[in-house]
Amino acid sequence: MRDLLVSYYGDDFTGSADVMEALASNGIPTVLFLGIPDQPLFDRFQNCRAIGIAGTSRSETPAWMQEHLGPALEWLKALKAGICHYKVCSTFDSAPEVGNIGKAIEIGSATFEQKLVPVIVGAPQLKRYTAFGNLFAAYQGRIFRIDRHPVMSRHPVTPIHEADLALHLGKQTDLPVSLADLVLLSSPDADAGIDQLIADLSGILLLDVDSAESQAAAGRQLKRITAAKGSFVAGSSGVEYALINAWREQGLIGPSIEFQSPGRVDRLAAVSGSVSPTTERQIRTAIADGFEDIPLDPLALVGTNGEAALDAAVAAGLVALKTGRSVILHTALGPSADRGADIDQLPGARHRLGWALGTILRRLVETEGLSRAVIAGGDTSSHALKELRVDALTTLLPLPQTPGSPLCTAHGGYAPTDGLQIALKGGQVGADGYFAQIRDGRKA
Repeated sequence: MRDLLVSYYGDDFTGSADVMEALASNGIPTVLFLGIPDQPLFDRFQNCRAIGIAGTSRSETPAWMQEHLGPALEWLKALKAGICHYKVCSTFDSAPEVGNIGKAIEIGSATFEQKLVPVIVGAPQLKRYTAFGNLFAAYQGRIFRIDRHPVMSRHPVTPIHEADLALHLGKQTDLPVSLADLVLLSSPDADAGIDQLIADLSGILLLDVDSAESQAAAGRQLKRITAAKGSFVAGSSGVEYALINAWREQGLIGPSIEFQSPGRVDRLAAVSGSVSPTTERQIRTAIADGFEDIPLDPLALVGTNGEAALDAAVAAGLVALKTGRSVILHTALGPSADRGADIDQLPGARHRLGWALGTILRRLVETEGLSRAVIAGGDTSSHALKELRVDALTTLLPLPQTPGSPLCTAHGGYAPTDGLQIALKGGQVGADGYFAQIRDGRKA
């Protein structure tokens, strides 16, 4: 019934919006559902050529994945898109006990009855690069091997201590991991070399991407591999960026499109559960730009008197909003304020914290009739957005200078948030002026 190029499951909400932005910016109508939709909701987006489900598997256990990921992938499989993508963060942060990418690939491999699963992680658009199987990422204008990255090597939940993705995956799965490296992808007889490599191969196949040229080569080979071995793939939004090249070469899609600015709003509300130094700089910049900041005690929000702490946060936010100011409510201002070790002493507290932040934001939106909002933090977004009673997202304004954190339009049956303009920002994403940029509706 549809001419679907790709379907995908995102392991968190910010990453799911990242894929949606990449596709929509390149003229591919895309909808992101927050769960398996019912038929009436699904039918509202008949024009879309890409369909995603925003999940939470990045912050879940392998047991949770076994129970919940299979049904989502089965539903996506039934759509019969040319590619079905399990989307992971471009920094590949994961661990055997939480956000296990290897386990997700095993589930996808079984669901699609597919012996070989190709994986692309590098995405130069996001300043993520893979070379000879090793992952590199930018921070403050410099490129770091991911195990030496100032932020990701110290991630509060899944710190990365190994840059070799084959070794990193080897701690999460028994599937063998092979590599199509830069030399093979750039060789004159790359097709023959890839064919020989995958002839009897099973497990996981990493494809290097470190530049526009290797991205184009990887996209072309990904099309060939999936045609021969099956449609299920894994990786970052680098999968879509690589495929866009191949789709355009085949005439399957047109040129990129321009999005018009939605304009400035007088005030917005933002909640943040991120401890990233990037988000810290963004909050401090926003304060200098007129935002009111309201520090929150995360332990109070998840403790026995959590309802009282939540009510107090809402009251403080309303005071600021009624003065005409935008407001940011945050549980940390940088790594030095991280209470993660204490939070982790309470079972399920991280999920409850996301719920609390989402509830605070929904109540601010409801009471003040806000038209625009922001959630900062990948794990935070995954759990907070559900509390806004949103069913689907579409792209309103891509941010080409800082891709991965677009302004979206929310869709659903709950009037206060149906049509809400919302941005989901991962901890490491965005320029220092991000919050004012979203308030002002600017592309840069």
